Amino acid sequence: MSTPTRITHLIGHQEFDGSAERTSEVYNPATGRVTGTLDLASAEVVDRVVQHAATAAKQWGSTSLAKRTPVLFKFRQLLEENKERIAEIITSEHGKVTSDALGEVTRGLEVAEFACGIPQLLKGGYSENVSTGVDAYSILQPLGVVAVISPFNFPAMVPLWFVPIAVACGNAVVIKPSEKDPSAVVEVAKLWKEAGLPDGVMNVVHGDKEAVDALLDHPTVKAVSFVGSTPIAKYVYERGVATGKRVQALGGAKNHMLVLPDADLDLAADAAVNAGFGSAGERCMAISVVVAVDSIADELIERIKSRMAGLKTGDGSTGCDMGPVVTAQARDRITDYIQAGLDAGARLVVDGRDGEFHGPDEGFFVGPTLFDEVGTDMSIYTDEIFGPVLSVVRVQSYDEGLDLINSSEYGNGTAIFTNDGGAARRFQNEVEVGMVGINVPIPVPVSYYSFGGWKSSLFGDSHAYGVEGVHFFTRTKAVTSRWLDPSHGGLNLGFPQND
Repeated sequence: MSTPTRITHLIGHQEFDGSAERTSEVYNPATGRVTGTLDLASAEVVDRVVQHAATAAKQWGSTSLAKRTPVLFKFRQLLEENKERIAEIITSEHGKVTSDALGEVTRGLEVAEFACGIPQLLKGGYSENVSTGVDAYSILQPLGVVAVISPFNFPAMVPLWFVPIAVACGNAVVIKPSEKDPSAVVEVAKLWKEAGLPDGVMNVVHGDKEAVDALLDHPTVKAVSFVGSTPIAKYVYERGVATGKRVQALGGAKNHMLVLPDADLDLAADAAVNAGFGSAGERCMAISVVVAVDSIADELIERIKSRMAGLKTGDGSTGCDMGPVVTAQARDRITDYIQAGLDAGARLVVDGRDGEFHGPDEGFFVGPTLFDEVGTDMSIYTDEIFGPVLSVVRVQSYDEGLDLINSSEYGNGTAIFTNDGGAARRFQNEVEVGMVGINVPIPVPVSYYSFGGWKSSLFGDSHAYGVEGVHFFTRTKAVTSRWLDPSHGGLNLGFPQND
């Protein structure tokens, strides 16, 4: 067995040269083996990283767009050239199948491409002669040092939602990846160096709550982007805002898929399986609840069940359909939820605890699980399980299904499956959810729109990437300008009026 690799912080383009007071272990979830030893930053180390970033931010923020843009294009090229290698790293630490990991990097790549257009996106406005001889205009300026706190489930894509736009806007970034699968962020950070990004503009600090709190409390950090569970998102938002920061904190989800009687049931069954069990259900956009109108529920469940029978769960690097979950603790939590659903009276159609797993016995495997006759008071319905557990809730009508979805505390993503254009249009208007799919089960927006939910799925008023991302990572300055001849109007202590 090989010795675990040390994984440490990147201060600028250099690995941390000190010793770690605390460490944690990084696993390969498919084998259960420790593959890395991760340095956990103290508040003092975080301060060192932030101060280094602050020095770099001053220079990078004043660097011309003409010089920034080629770095972005080069980074985009390097990411394209290295995406397969990064995908393999994700699989080795997260567990998701390699094809899914590659898709993750590709979706992140789209945001890097979007950021390459930053000169157009940073244009302000200009109004001539708003008053006699007076012009008014606005300019967008970088914030300085910004922090990104990213989750384990998308170790490359989520950081790529934020970092390219933050860098393009002229900020320096300190990113704290998940301690469960940190290596993908480290590899992407090295690509920024190769692309020519100046030292200190991109920094990586590893850690747990101590590092997070240090970033939230540090006066030099001007903004924080976070993705994770709702309780932690709320904590990050409240603590960050209390210290005067701009915060976008994306929280948890319980995504519903409403299937109407006129839907193509083969399409709906495919979508339920793909969106429910892809990445072992460890997606904030996973479908975890199928809301089926009762008249077609039995038929839909049979089609979902038949498709589940062909799924192969095992080591994500060996061509399986679904890999392990990220940790042994996650596996145990998910199996506890399965038992809780059974105890509460839901009908267990497919039990993922009993499947055949194509990997070592030490792997963190849970098979796809399907429940029917789920009640809205059951924990498998109310809680974000974050695993391959799909619940079917039966309703009598569109209106009942819509009310069910709108009653949820979450509002991240949702979908409707129907061939009725009027019903679809009504749904997109009436549903209280931030991202809506019409015959699309995972409606993750393309990079030039934006990603974000409603209600307890988002704390803050800015979504991720797109134009909203540019606005988040800049602050607007309004300038009123008058150039006069040597004469002037004299003293006037009254409030300025336009004429």
